[in-house]
Amino acid sequence: MEGAPGLLVRHGNRTIEVIRRTGDVALRIHDPRSATLASFTGIPTFRPARRFAVAATFTPYAQSRGVTTGAVVEGLEHHHTAVGSLSFEFDGESHELVAFAGKNGGVQVLFTDATSGVSTYPAARSLAVDEPGTDGRVVVDFNRAANLPCAFTDYATCPVAPAENRLDFAVEAGEKKPRPTEAE
Repeated sequence: MEGAPGLLVRHGNRTIEVIRRTGDVALRIHDPRSATLASFTGIPTFRPARRFAVAATFTPYAQSRGVTTGAVVEGLEHHHTAVGSLSFEFDGESHELVAFAGKNGGVQVLFTDATSGVSTYPAARSLAVDEPGTDGRVVVDFNRAANLPCAFTDYATCPVAPAENRLDFAVEAGEKKPRPTEAE
């Protein structure tokens, strides 16, 4: 299936993953003995802050809809199932994010903000949001914002955030860039 985890094949200590992206097939090599993995020291994060755990209201769409986003690899696309929107206020301003189908009844958000490309990865960060209550109330905790695989390697095919999910304020919460970019 397009964009889904691939077929895994073992070869010695390595795992080879066969993936499909925008009609093409690619291979990913997972090597538990790689020098990059051995030198990994963790992911820098912002200090957790209560102000970035915001009360929100989830409004489901009458019918889910497809949303196509670009990818960090030119020419690739990602197809998501949007199930509703999350509305919240931050610093007196109203904001809304498109929410995609998540796990265990929750929703998933891909977003960028004023830190993107500065202290956080530029393409998107991901945020899992718990299942909303029956009244639609939920907490959007940006302290749990996580990098996608593309923040760690140039060989990932991650989606970029949809235009609707580009926040104009700095979300100084969650994971920061794990590695310097060429410009740094």
